[in-house]
Amino acid sequence: MSEQALAATGTAPSKRRKRRSETLAAIPWLLPTLILIFGVVLYPAALLFYFSFVGFNRIGRSQGWVGWDNYFGSAGALTFPTVPIDRILINTVVWVVVVVAVTLLLSLALAQFLNQNFRFRKIIRLFVILPWASSVVMTTTVFNYGLQTDVGLFNRLLVDTGILDAAYGFTNDPTSAFWASVFVAMYVSLPFSTYTILAGLQAVPGEIIEASHVDGASRIQRYLHIVLPVLRPAIAVAALINIINVFNSLPILQIMNDTPGYHEGHTTTTLIFEYKAQLGPGVASALSVINFLFCVVIIAIYLAVVRPTKEID
Repeated sequence: MSEQALAATGTAPSKRRKRRSETLAAIPWLLPTLILIFGVVLYPAALLFYFSFVGFNRIGRSQGWVGWDNYFGSAGALTFPTVPIDRILINTVVWVVVVVAVTLLLSLALAQFLNQNFRFRKIIRLFVILPWASSVVMTTTVFNYGLQTDVGLFNRLLVDTGILDAAYGFTNDPTSAFWASVFVAMYVSLPFSTYTILAGLQAVPGEIIEASHVDGASRIQRYLHIVLPVLRPAIAVAALINIINVFNSLPILQIMNDTPGYHEGHTTTTLIFEYKAQLGPGVASALSVINFLFCVVIIAIYLAVVRPTKEID
């Protein structure tokens, strides 16, 4: 055996021992984080999955293992007779896709505007971030009161401008309340997406923009082929966080919809709490598991289509 081969065989075990010792040395530093992840994420998720197969009575006492009844039984999450589950699943997809897509498009335009040099830019940037800094419950409550038929300022504006002949109860009808909630969700999501993309715009190299301008590239060509590829990571962060936040956005949908019970204005997130109150934690846990898988599928589709980690050519 040559000297190089002997050196290689001697080096490999030493490298493995070094990596092993570094891993062991890092464990005490990572242990608090691992305990937090187990206690806050993994254990509740496992408990939720277990409860989805357990029956409960009206006072919340366990009745033992019921298998798939919480999912597909006579009072299951997907088969309860009075629940328009097909419509609610469609609402959930529309709720996430429309809010996130429109928010990102508006954020791209708004971030591009705020990135320009103009007078009072800092003040306008401050006003843009206010909806995000404010409480979601407070903001949604303001919109809810504004859409009331008797005292709503928005209703009064629509009537005075001739858009409506008479005040309309937007929050009393599940369908109109759902679309009003979509608007509110876009309103409160816009600041975070805008500032995330605005931060990404700071990474766009100015010298490349100038060089492409000298070479004759139009404004649209420069934006599509230079700016957007650089913004890919920022857009990915804004999209993923918005998907998770919007999917789990309970206050907006609950406050804006004044119709009680099971109706066509629900998403799976709000339906979970209706199930918990009416059918118990077992059925609510089953729908929570479905909700989690639903969210994972939407994120997976987004990652497969957009491929935000793809390297820039």
